[in-house]
Amino acid sequence: MTTPLLSLRGVSKSYGQVHANTAVDLDVAPNAIHAILGENGAGKSTLMKLIYGVESPDEGEIFWQGEKRRIASPSEARKLGIGMVFQHFSLFETLTVVENVSLVVPGTKKELTDKIIQFGEEFGLKVDPLSHVHSLSVGERQRVEIIRCLMADPKLLILDEPTSVLPPQSVELLFETLRRLAERGVSILFISHKLEEIRSICTHATILRSGHVTGNVSPRDFDTHELAKMMIGRDMPETIPAKPMPRGLKQLELANLTHIMEDPFAVSLHDVSLQVREGEILGIAGVSGNGQSELAELISGETVLPPSEGERIVMMGQDVSTLNAAARRKLGFAFVPEDRLGQGAVPELSLTKNSLLTAHSKGLIKRGMVNLSKATRFTNECIEAYDVRTPGPEAEAGALSGGNLQKFIVGREIMLEPKLLFVNQPTWGVDIGASAAIRKRLIELRNQGCAILVISEEIEELFELSDHIQVLNQGRLSPRFKTSEIQPEDIGRHMISSAEDVA
Repeated sequence: MTTPLLSLRGVSKSYGQVHANTAVDLDVAPNAIHAILGENGAGKSTLMKLIYGVESPDEGEIFWQGEKRRIASPSEARKLGIGMVFQHFSLFETLTVVENVSLVVPGTKKELTDKIIQFGEEFGLKVDPLSHVHSLSVGERQRVEIIRCLMADPKLLILDEPTSVLPPQSVELLFETLRRLAERGVSILFISHKLEEIRSICTHATILRSGHVTGNVSPRDFDTHELAKMMIGRDMPETIPAKPMPRGLKQLELANLTHIMEDPFAVSLHDVSLQVREGEILGIAGVSGNGQSELAELISGETVLPPSEGERIVMMGQDVSTLNAAARRKLGFAFVPEDRLGQGAVPELSLTKNSLLTAHSKGLIKRGMVNLSKATRFTNECIEAYDVRTPGPEAEAGALSGGNLQKFIVGREIMLEPKLLFVNQPTWGVDIGASAAIRKRLIELRNQGCAILVISEEIEELFELSDHIQVLNQGRLSPRFKTSEIQPEDIGRHMISSAEDVA
């Protein structure tokens, strides 16, 4: 038999009372595209960190090309030929793209700039090499991570949710690249919650549940429902259909909004108009980096409009253009940002203290003093209602898996009982079971009369959730489409044709 490129034997890792991995055995063959399947908190990301040298196993052995190895750091992993693209990016925000790449890839600035452009065009991962990372959207930052990893010419490429924020037209191009890499002898460890992707691209799959290996399968031998049940150990939650609602009051309105951003790398908004009524979900589709972040900043209150006769943002019938985020929340506005670790939560604080960030108005603070028992009760209710896998309310937010932190933040905001909820990338990095649960909660909230605005790069998600869809491209918003009267392919074509028109 061919010697595996990578083997793990009895690998275990714990964090206090939390057993992230327990006696894990894994073999990754040469030229294989090997999936690691599991719901949020199953131990997938921890296992990848052990392979990449970010963490060290408490027990067990790692073999690289048949030889026992102790991988003590990412630099040692890269020397062996192991590269990794993290779900939460490892980029320096104050540096440019090319400066970030130069930290791990040798070459002059001119050589690296040319390579970044070349790789971007070849793999459909275009990004400006001279842009500062802080000015890039989440999707653009992931492109930088993937390019940087590919430029290091790895033998084993670890991809943690690589397509979660890529536009649909780039996913198949990336898959073609991965297949070419596998043909050239590169093995790929692929983590994704998109089971159709797993079936399309992967030749092998190892299933993790609660840190244990529960199976090794060929994913193409099973349909997505069977894979989902293997992964989560139960049937998928049933989707609640969105019931027809009478036209309610407008809770959000932007009319002909044109806003030129001061940041030269940001996308300015041009003639943007939208409205969201009670009992309605409006979805915003589009390729990452086309003004989604800038639009989110304006609606959330992170960026406040200067006084102007022409530009207005209206919430619950009140002009909020010059109001900050806290003032907008007092009107009944709630917000789930796309950057859950940077904006949605403070990683070093407990979940209870993170509840206080936005839920303090729910009686958690009185006369300037924190009511700790109420704050803890609120947090426990959120943990239980949204199936957040955590040791308890005092766990640090940064210790949760990405999907569990997302469930906590979404739950926290829904528990505020908002009149208007704005959710940016609701299920990014969330497993299939939790994604279905979050969408179910949003539809329940919509059926109760809440107005909901959703930005998502998942076209299928928008069609499942939305009553109407608009497409954002180069800072311009398309007309409003009724979801029941259009197909996903039509939205995809509209996105592509819009891009060509702008170019």
